[in-house]
Amino acid sequence: MFFSQAGARPRMWEASPSEHKKWVEVFKACDEENKGYLSREDFKVAVVMLFGYKPSKIEADAVMSSVDPNTSGILLKEFLDIVRKKKEAQLYRNEIRHIFTAFDRHYRGYLTLEDFKKAFKQVAPKLSERIILEVFSRSSSLNQFSSLKEASSPCAEPSRGCPQHVEHL
Repeated sequence: MFFSQAGARPRMWEASPSEHKKWVEVFKACDEENKGYLSREDFKVAVVMLFGYKPSKIEADAVMSSVDPNTSGILLKEFLDIVRKKKEAQLYRNEIRHIFTAFDRHYRGYLTLEDFKKAFKQVAPKLSERIILEVFSRSSSLNQFSSLKEASSPCAEPSRGCPQHVEHL
């Protein structure tokens, strides 16, 4: 992935068999009563086990509202899909962070036009300065990659409908 895809959604990612097995084991461990589904609280524990943080009320509400209303909780198939999507998003943010850090050679937490020019000279030496200026202008006007915080935020994707906060370079 590179800047041409920076606003794109994360690509599909498949878990390794061992990772998939771990997710199933976490599901089973959190479904202590062998109900066949995870309650809201079970789900929170599973997220802590897999991702190391307790989901917020908003995140838990969003997940529970997406569950089939004919079931009492999150079935294994739904759980695996939720975890896969969370893992995709995590990998996508890490990839953006890695790219941003490579461009931010002075560790300032934001990119300048000079940072852009130097980076593009290394990865695409034949790219015209006009194109580089256009990319920089678009990314800063969309507020993409003007700071590492914004670059790794889910709101770095304009298609997500997140409010954009203008930070001048």
